[in-house]
Order: sequence, then structure tokens, then C-alpha cells
Amino acid sequence: MPETKHYSRGQMMKVSFAGLIGTTVEFYDFYIFGTAAALVFSSQFFPALGPAGGTLAALATFGVAFVARPFGSILFGHFGDRIGRKATLVATLLMMGGATVAIGVLPSAATIGGLAPVLLVLLRIIQGIAVGGEWAGAVLLTGEHAPPERRGFYALFPQLGPALGLALSMGTFLATSLTMSPETFQTLGWRIPFLASFILVVIGLFVRLSIEEPQSFAKLKSTRQLARNPLFEVVRKQPVQVFLGAGSLSMVFALFHTGATWLISYGGTSLKLSNPTVLSIGIVGALIFAGVIAASASASDRFGRKPLTILACVLAIPWALVLMPIVNIGSPLAFAVGLCVTLAIAGIGYGPVGAQLPELFHTRYRYTGAGVAYSLAGVVGGALPPFVAQALIPVFGEMAVGYYLAAYAVLSLLCLLAMKETRQANLDLVDAAADAKPKG
Repeated sequence: MPETKHYSRGQMMKVSFAGLIGTTVEFYDFYIFGTAAALVFSSQFFPALGPAGGTLAALATFGVAFVARPFGSILFGHFGDRIGRKATLVATLLMMGGATVAIGVLPSAATIGGLAPVLLVLLRIIQGIAVGGEWAGAVLLTGEHAPPERRGFYALFPQLGPALGLALSMGTFLATSLTMSPETFQTLGWRIPFLASFILVVIGLFVRLSIEEPQSFAKLKSTRQLARNPLFEVVRKQPVQVFLGAGSLSMVFALFHTGATWLISYGGTSLKLSNPTVLSIGIVGALIFAGVIAASASASDRFGRKPLTILACVLAIPWALVLMPIVNIGSPLAFAVGLCVTLAIAGIGYGPVGAQLPELFHTRYRYTGAGVAYSLAGVVGGALPPFVAQALIPVFGEMAVGYYLAAYAVLSLLCLLAMKETRQANLDLVDAAADAKPKG
């Protein structure tokens, strides 16, 4: 069966930019919460718990969104597979933007007491639901249109969203912290990055409204072959791919969120580095993350998806064991090395995923299948590490963090070894193979 006709290079770049701007806005919104949780939420929303307890509570609040992600993947995956990729992605963007702006105007615990952290958690859940539906739709916009031999390259554009969103979030916090006193930043300045999200959402919305549906989905819709219940179908026909996909990606999430959230907090609270120093190093790390993602995703078109993701796991195991001894040297340079190398290894593994996960699933439920696998990896690898790392150190010491991260790398390596290489996948043949599986 011939594969769906694909867009020209110019059309592909337009679609790729739509994926890039959308995921950048979504993940900017998502990660300013993480930066704020590391820097100010302890005092603003959990003052009664003290510095250590407040930081632990703030990081736990950050992790709540990861628990909500699979529900967002199921919800928006259903509509993405039933109604269309474009409309669903517009909805995720509006939901994320609304929740983010609301956090920016949320009164602190000093104003409304215990209601403040409750509302913060509810808004964080909304953010998690929105981003749970974002990633799969964004990579499908590029992957379902791209030529098979260039799918990794075009899928890298939405993959850059987390890196650029992280750099942008830290940049806005750095700018506000440098232009006002620490007291003003703690009470008012941290709100500016959340409110600035409104401008970015308007830009992202304009771009997304200008794109078209992927042809492979449009063909299914025109022939009335859409899945009646995408979640039921993916669970019945391709459950192994969901769990292997999630397991293979959990190491990337663990490294990224240890670096992007927990180390940012650790640098300020335990190493006593200044906020501008920590944020500046964080921006450099995020940009390195973006560069490595681009190189890895492009290389996956030549060498395959598995070799690069396996390489990341192999590098992650020894690095996890030396991370804390390096960071605990305590100097800004040592902190920068620890953060940047952690994000670089995560980037090697993350680059190919934008092509790899969608290549596993049938078009009828590809949005749901890829999204659920990605979100489950977020729960396992994203929600737990920052919170657990903060809790492990007082009991078992800093090296416990390294052993914990190394275990994630081993888990992902085992899942990758059990997965098939997908670089040569013809998306229509993926459909045919899934349909050929026995029913019942």
C-alpha cells in the first residue's frame, strides 16, 4: 500500500513551525510553574511548613500535573482521533493559557489562607491535562505529513518546545529578578512570567489556526474509518507498545526534570547560589538541551531511533552516579557542568522520540496511543524524581539520587531492547499490521 502523499518542503516547514511555536508556548507555561515552585512557591503558598517542608510541598505540587497528564492524553487523544488534530491542539493551547494566567493573579496564602494552595493545585491539574493532550498532536502534525526518510528531522521541531519553553521561562524569571529587589520579586515579580503567557498564547493560536489537518487523518475521516473509542482500541490492539514506549522514555523525563526543576531548587537552597546564577546556568543548559535534541533527531533518520536512545541510557548510568559528587563541589562551574551534562544526555534520548512513538501506532488511535505512552512516562519519570530526590537526601544522603536516576536508565534500556526499530516504518503499513492482529 503506498504511503500518504506528503507536503512540499515549504509546506512542511510551515507545519513544523506551527508545531514548534505551539509546544514552546505550552511548555513555557508548564515550566514557569516548575521554576516558580523551585524559587518562590514555598514562601508564597506553603509558608507554614518552613523552608524545607515548603520546598517539598511546592515540588509535590509541580508533580501533580504529571499525574493529570494521562487523563489529558486520553481526553484530547479521543477528540484528536475522532474530530481532528488541529481543533484539539487549539483547545489544549487555550486551556493551558487560561490556567497559567489564572496562576499569575492567584492570591497568596498570606491573603486567602489555605484556599491559596488548593487553588494552585487545581490550576496545576488543568495545566497537566492540557499538556497531556499537546505533545502527541504536535508531533503528529509534522510526522504524519513528513517523508518517511525525513520524519525524524521534521519531528524535531515540536520536540524543541520543552527546551525553548524552559529557556524562555528561566529567561523571564531572570529578567524580573534582576530588575527588582528580592522582596518585590518574591511578592510580585514572579507573577509577570505567568501573565506574559497571554501574549504567547495569542501568537500560538494565530499560527495554529492557519494549518491544515494531516492527510493520513483526513483520509480516514473522509472514508468514515475513525475509531469509535480510540482508548479501547489502543489498549486492545497495541498495549505492549504503550508500556514499552512509556518505559523507554522514563529515563529522559527523570534526567530532564531532575535537572530542570530539582537541581534549580538545590542550587539555590543547598548550594546557596544566587537566583541569577542558577537561572543563567539553567538557560545555558536548556539551550544545550535544544541543540542536542536537534542533532539527535536528525541523526535518527540515518542511524535509527533505537541506537540513539540506547546510547542515552548507556551514558546516563555512570553519569547518574557522579552527578551529585560533581554538583556538591559547590561552585557555579561545577553546578553548570552537572546541570548541562544531565540535560545533554536527556536530549540524546529525547530527540528521536517525536518520530519513534507515533511510528508505533495505527492512525485510527495514534494520537491516543502516542499521547498516553508519553504521559505515562511523565508520571513515572517526571512527577517522582524532583519530589523523591528532595526526600531521599536527608535520609540516605546525596548519592541516593544518583542510584535512583541510574535505576531509571536501566528500566528504559530494558524497554528499548524489547522494542522494534521504527525508522523504516511506513505509517500506512503500521495501520495494516495493527488491523491484521486477531480481534478478541
